[in-house]
Amino acid sequence: MTPAYRYRHPVTLEETNLVGNVYFAHYVRWQGHCRERFLAEHAPDVVAALSDGFAMVTTTCGCDYFGELTANDVVELRMTLTALEGHRVAMAFDYFRTEVALPQLVARGHQAIACMTRGPAGLEPVPVPEQLRTALTPYLKIQ
Repeated sequence: MTPAYRYRHPVTLEETNLVGNVYFAHYVRWQGHCRERFLAEHAPDVVAALSDGFAMVTTTCGCDYFGELTANDVVELRMTLTALEGHRVAMAFDYFRTEVALPQLVARGHQAIACMTRGPAGLEPVPVPEQLRTALTPYLKIQ
């Protein structure tokens, strides 16, 4: 089984809609939270570089939904690396409801980013920083 970076999030009432389930856009927002926590914990130099011209541009993002989450559920995102080549990184996210007897897969998402630098001509591709490459490699999902 591929190791995954795990990010746990308690669902709040604010994240639900009138029907009482989590509004779909929050799932994508949680991907961002998961990615940011990973960077803070495993690639702090990359976070610092974000204020010095480096940029991580999201190029694709999506989510498929299989079940509902409601307020007070705890969702665990399990992030894995699906591709890392040149200046691009692709990740997969499995969303599990965890406060039940058996964790339940409720959604599956994906996201790809491009590593860029801000220069006089605008954004230009740069290789994935070594610290990020090293941090992500253990999470490579064998397909």
